Amino acid sequence: MDFKSLIVLFRNIKTKTFEKGEVIIQAGSSEKVLFYVRKGLVRSYLINDNSDEITFQLFPEQQPFANAHAILLDEPSRFTYQSLEKSKVYLIDFNSFQKLTAQNAQLLELNRLFLGKRLLKQSFQRVESFVLLSPEERYQKYIRDFPEINNRAPDKYIANVLGVTPVSLSRIRQRIAMKKD
Repeated sequence: MDFKSLIVLFRNIKTKTFEKGEVIIQAGSSEKVLFYVRKGLVRSYLINDNSDEITFQLFPEQQPFANAHAILLDEPSRFTYQSLEKSKVYLIDFNSFQKLTAQNAQLLELNRLFLGKRLLKQSFQRVESFVLLSPEERYQKYIRDFPEINNRAPDKYIANVLGVTPVSLSRIRQRIAMKKD
């Protein structure tokens, strides 16, 4: 990407810091903003019919996230996005990003990479993992992809992301530890 394209992009990107526990995107929001985690940890969750919070995804450093329902489906978000740690993010308005990329072929490629590859890849990989991998394999892959997540997120959030109960997560960890011995 040439220097001029980067300058145009950086002029439109903002940085924002969210305190631990602060909501970034509220469920029901139609806000169309693209985010990139520079430092910190963000989770997306929904509240089910029993009023339980179900964590859908965790986004550590160098992970993009967005209100995908609003951007891809033109619907309000089903999820709330919350900072689990003090988090610094880069953000850009989706419509501004679309206009910039329509005017610049190099930025258009960045748009394709960000939306087409990163955001959709996250969703496809999650679905595939539930179809193709056992809970233990999902956990092992998740820890390979995000090695420090056990020290940063509560077990109940990790268990939700993996589609298991916290008790099952504990058993999975015990089995893995026993295999190592």
